[in-house]
Amino acid sequence: MSTLELHATTKSFGDTHVIHPLDLQVKHGEFMVFVGPSGCGKSTLLRMIAGLEDATSGDIRIDNDVVNTVSAADRGCAMVFQSYALFPHMTVWDNIAFGLKRDGLPKDEIATRVEQKLKLVQLEKYAKRKPHQLSGGQQQRIALARALAPAPRLLLLDEPFSSLDVDLRERLAHEVRTILKAANATALLVTHDQLEAFAIGDVIGVMHEGQLH
Repeated sequence: MSTLELHATTKSFGDTHVIHPLDLQVKHGEFMVFVGPSGCGKSTLLRMIAGLEDATSGDIRIDNDVVNTVSAADRGCAMVFQSYALFPHMTVWDNIAFGLKRDGLPKDEIATRVEQKLKLVQLEKYAKRKPHQLSGGQQQRIALARALAPAPRLLLLDEPFSSLDVDLRERLAHEVRTILKAANATALLVTHDQLEAFAIGDVIGVMHEGQLH
């Protein structure tokens, strides 16, 4: 995994300033959580880092490389969304293998990585099931395994627990922290839940009206 730095990074839509000049540093293997209310800019910030939104000004650096003009596909970031976005017609095994097959990895390496990630999220016995046969928490863990399988430089999680009930959210949040630490992943997560943020993050950034505190 990698390091991330933002230097005076901004985002505007016309005359509307969504992200004010922002400086940020995330270390290798660190789990940073952005917390703030809806509309404060935290998801936009995550999308800028991923390359899904262009920064208006400033630099975004991954491993000291400026990636502002690098496409999302080539930036080496993986995102996990609140919707999971699993392929319903594929088995759990094939969902995790999808990105590896797309990247043209050898079959034996694909098999090794998929088995490793299934073990990491403790769902080895569900490999042949379809997503609809899993609980919400299990589906989220499979989405996490799929994101980690290609060994991304950064893992970005956009409110991944918001669709779950309170008890499951709390349990799964702690599970995800354990999984990411075991994978030595550099990860950024956005949430509106302060308790969740302080329970699982190494570093907490509070977003308010496009500013990071």
